[in-house]
Amino acid sequence: MGKRILFFLLTNILVMTTIVIVWSIITTFTDIGGSFETGGSGLGIDYGSLMVFSLLVGFIGSFMSLAMSRWVAKKMMKVKVLDPDGSLAPQERAVVEKVHRLARAAGLAHMPEVGIYRSAEVNAFATGPTKKRSLVAVSSGLLQTMDDAAVEGVIAHEIAHVSNGDMVTMTLLQGVVNTFVVFLSRIVAIVVSRLVRSEMQTVVRFAAIIVFQILFSILGSIVVSAFSRWREYRADRGGADLAGRDKMAHALRSLKSYVDRAHLDNDRTDDAAIQTMKINGKSGMAKLFSSHPDLDERIARLEQR
Repeated sequence: MGKRILFFLLTNILVMTTIVIVWSIITTFTDIGGSFETGGSGLGIDYGSLMVFSLLVGFIGSFMSLAMSRWVAKKMMKVKVLDPDGSLAPQERAVVEKVHRLARAAGLAHMPEVGIYRSAEVNAFATGPTKKRSLVAVSSGLLQTMDDAAVEGVIAHEIAHVSNGDMVTMTLLQGVVNTFVVFLSRIVAIVVSRLVRSEMQTVVRFAAIIVFQILFSILGSIVVSAFSRWREYRADRGGADLAGRDKMAHALRSLKSYVDRAHLDNDRTDDAAIQTMKINGKSGMAKLFSSHPDLDERIARLEQR
């Protein structure tokens, strides 16, 4: 259930890369302080100006990603937004009522948008720039394969994310990470550009900035992923408070049963719907980039409350 994080990270990287490309092109042709070099001793870098630039780009990229998060999620997942005042099928009406009831229990003043997207995967996500403009969406596969209690536990978990303001907190953390990414990539790019002939330095620096920014963004996602795993535990606790610990634990066990089935079903490894459920099999270095903790650990922590 890491789609909201994936959308946010990908949008953030794309926004930051676009900003830097446009800025680099402008400074290449106008020479408006694009190099941040002072010509002094050492590397000759104006660290103060570079840090201000990095802060601006880092947080602009992060907040633009947040502002676009709900729109991007709707478009990429082809979410059908359910109008609570419109004509809905019984299953759709039940989802809206669950979301609104749990949102009121969480003390949310504004009801989230509710959506369903067609997918065989067992999934749900919450996103949005603020509590007032949030979206909770579930897959058709989740509704078809999980029972009512498990669905309620999943939705409660997502409402807890909204109530906790997790997307805003994630944005602030991502802004700090972005700042260091922009800052370090520029420094490394300047160093690398000085290793080539002077007539090639502008091109090399431009390319190096893009390459190192993407590389450092990937490394920075380790920090973001670590925070994401922590907030999943917190959302599990919040979901238990809203729907009841039994329903939240049942939801996690239901998800784990599908994950286990995916691992055991060797005859369907080419099935995209089954592949999406294999979220519990990361090991080694891959765990560092996982946005969600191991399901067994989540269940154990919830039961220890």
